[in-house]
Amino acid sequence: MHLTVRTIQSSDEHLWDNYVLSSTRSELYHLSKWKNIIEKAYGHKTYYLMAVKNVKPANGQDKIAGVLPLVHLKHFLFGNRLISIPFFDMGGVLADDEKTEIALIEKAINIAEKIKAKTIELRHFRPIKWINDADKLETESLLYKNLTTNNNLNSINFATQTNKVRMLLDPLDSSDELMKSFKSKLRNHIKKPIKAGFTTKIGKKELIEPFYDVFSANMRDLGSPVHSINIIRQVLDKFKKDATIFIVYNKDKPIACSFVAGFKKTLLNPWASALREYKSKAPNMLLYWTMLEYACDNGYNVFDFGRSSPDSGTYNFKKQWGAKPFPFYWNFIYLNHNINISKISDKSKFDKIINIWQKLPVSVTKIAGPMIRKHIGL
Repeated sequence: MHLTVRTIQSSDEHLWDNYVLSSTRSELYHLSKWKNIIEKAYGHKTYYLMAVKNVKPANGQDKIAGVLPLVHLKHFLFGNRLISIPFFDMGGVLADDEKTEIALIEKAINIAEKIKAKTIELRHFRPIKWINDADKLETESLLYKNLTTNNNLNSINFATQTNKVRMLLDPLDSSDELMKSFKSKLRNHIKKPIKAGFTTKIGKKELIEPFYDVFSANMRDLGSPVHSINIIRQVLDKFKKDATIFIVYNKDKPIACSFVAGFKKTLLNPWASALREYKSKAPNMLLYWTMLEYACDNGYNVFDFGRSSPDSGTYNFKKQWGAKPFPFYWNFIYLNHNINISKISDKSKFDKIINIWQKLPVSVTKIAGPMIRKHIGL
């Protein structure tokens, strides 16, 4: 059966999302909505690739066999790359079989060559067995044979990064049972901000401003450029039912915040922040408990704490809630050169000015930060 790979059209979005939702291996970031979110928030060119079988079903629609969302990031400092997808932990290729995976990745390589991108980065939660690292791309590989036919193989290198983990709390029961499962020390930490008089709010667009105030201040303190407020607005607009903001208040002052999005039975937390001056009062404990309580009470079975480095401070913070680590498989395809994977971190390129950034007024970082952050893929 012949397979055609083409870029998505607006009329394909419903078909694309039906395929994603029907797959047992799909993730939130495979959905087509992220294409519009990233384009509108940051203006990046996107290539959402769809593998289509040449046999039409009875309803006359194309039969999708796989998808690959790609975003083009190009900057003189951070490089020329295709990423699936930037700013978040997952994406990558989603397909019915290995043949379709290879067809999608071949198309990605062709696009990368045309736009002179030097790297393709595919962020997977599950390993792609035939592309784990360069040593496993053997002569019997279909991709090897196809690329050899096109005389491209000698200039392409493969590598896989697995040093980051996804922290998942699974399965969730009722919020009462979850609280009972915690050790007394953890329960006392949750009670501490409540005793300090902190309160929480859960909402949507009406909480964007307080969310962004806390988020921006925390990113400045970390020495990291903050995302544009527009990407927050875009996510809330495109995921009206599934995206939610949480704020912890000290009286009328927002002091901690988080953003979650639901996908199937998983509630994901891509962004969370707290003001440093309130650290001793542990507002983060109340913030995370409120998210977990919300997940339990709204039918989610899994809470995704997001990406961490093993044994780091954030890793241990998430682990105390009962979250378990699962490795990410970030696959890198290098075109026309060979780069040591240890040198791929965008953050390392920003380290030299972190100290300066931390001293800037938050109002300045809100303006300058997004102009830098849009080019940082992490």
